[in-house]
Amino acid sequence: MASPPRRLRRLLLGACALALTLVTAIVAAVAWTWADADVSTVGTTEFTTPLHIPPLAASTVDAAGTRVFSLDMRTGTTEFEPGRATDTWGFNGSYLGPTLRAARGERVRVQVRNQLPEASTVHWHGMHLPAAMDGGPHQMVDPGAAWAPEWAVDQPASTLWYHPHPHGATEDHVRRGLAGMFLIDDGPSSHLPLPSAYGVDDIPVIVQDMRLRGTRLDGAHAIFRDIGFLGDRTMVNGTLSPYQEVGDELVRLRLLNASTARTYTFAFDDGRPFAMIGSDGGLLERPATLDRIPLSPGERAEIVVRMRPGERTVLRSEKLAAGLDFWANRFSGGDDTFDVLELRAASTLRPSPALPQNLVPPSIPDGTDSVVERRFDLTSAGINGERMDLSRIDTTVTRGTTETWIVHNIDGMAHNFHVHDVQFRVLDYDGAPPAPELGGAKDTIFLPPNTAATLALRFDGPADPTTPYMYHCHLLWHEDVGMMGQFTVVEPGQQAATPPKHSH
Repeated sequence: MASPPRRLRRLLLGACALALTLVTAIVAAVAWTWADADVSTVGTTEFTTPLHIPPLAASTVDAAGTRVFSLDMRTGTTEFEPGRATDTWGFNGSYLGPTLRAARGERVRVQVRNQLPEASTVHWHGMHLPAAMDGGPHQMVDPGAAWAPEWAVDQPASTLWYHPHPHGATEDHVRRGLAGMFLIDDGPSSHLPLPSAYGVDDIPVIVQDMRLRGTRLDGAHAIFRDIGFLGDRTMVNGTLSPYQEVGDELVRLRLLNASTARTYTFAFDDGRPFAMIGSDGGLLERPATLDRIPLSPGERAEIVVRMRPGERTVLRSEKLAAGLDFWANRFSGGDDTFDVLELRAASTLRPSPALPQNLVPPSIPDGTDSVVERRFDLTSAGINGERMDLSRIDTTVTRGTTETWIVHNIDGMAHNFHVHDVQFRVLDYDGAPPAPELGGAKDTIFLPPNTAATLALRFDGPADPTTPYMYHCHLLWHEDVGMMGQFTVVEPGQQAATPPKHSH
């Protein structure tokens, strides 16, 4: 029998060997996870499928002159790959929805019916409208129920979109396929010589990432992915490996990042420049020449690219350069690259008029008449240290006033910031004047860690002391877990009321 000192030495040696084995296994697992964390489809994508163009939604005009649309939220199946049916959700179909289109000055009504197995909402992202029509978490529509918001369109021509906004389930509902574009037209934009034939030289480009798992769209969050769901493939308008044939010298792409967490850096494979003509809230004051543009979830950009007869070029998402550390960049998708959409020019192209040097005057405040300055600190624990509470009003603003909001990401991960109802001007970004792509009307802005943006917002109403709007991170899992607050617009001297309680 071994003596006690020998037994102790054996136990210690065994414990050390076990610890070394565990450390080696952990290091190997982390190294494997690191090596497996980036995704690239660059150079391997075979563009085999014509791009699906969402149809323009049918509408009628009633006796009072109101334009009426109908949207049904449905379950269904979609063949993203031939012969492989995937369970999906959509508006008026199995995946995504039609493009709604209306003109400034029109009154619109959207008849929404929920045929899903659970409650949801329809939020009009970027739209200026009464809070009760906004489609946030206070306007839930139960299964089998209907909702008919109505409002007057009163904002410049712009590329907006619609999607669900149920508190705690927004990421899941959007990822399943509930999204679509809402285009606003107006007189000044219609007189500009811009590509404007929908689906011909004016192309909607709804970009999403996805992962197929059996008969369903996978929504799992991989290890260390505290940003939310990240897929291993991209699609445009619900089309995998898409190409678009074009017959005009100039092509307008209405880019929408409809992914739930992924930020894209859009560029072309040959590095060609393009003209950015519009951002979230409408056309810029003048075109900006760029060769890449980052868009975080919820952001939009209208770009115009010049094509030459017979050529092909690929819209690509390159690595993200946002000042993230190597770990955060890796596990938030910053090292991922994708071939997104191939443009194929005809052998003979229709001539396009030159882009105008000036587009439209700015419609956003410059901050000189600001009456209040507020600060919003963003962390994964909430906004200003508090998680979302549907019964709490976080901010009250006075109708007709301009405010300055300083939004600061003090977290170690990337966030963005979306404000309902209003379009804002970026006065300052990370201590410097905003880049050209941030020079127009915005409702969503990307904020890497330790980055602050100063925004000017004007609240033109209408006032409603009982119904709030939202502001939140539009990385949708972050929104779901509480990175959201509420603000109410009131008349001068009026106080906000407690929001009505509801069963959701």
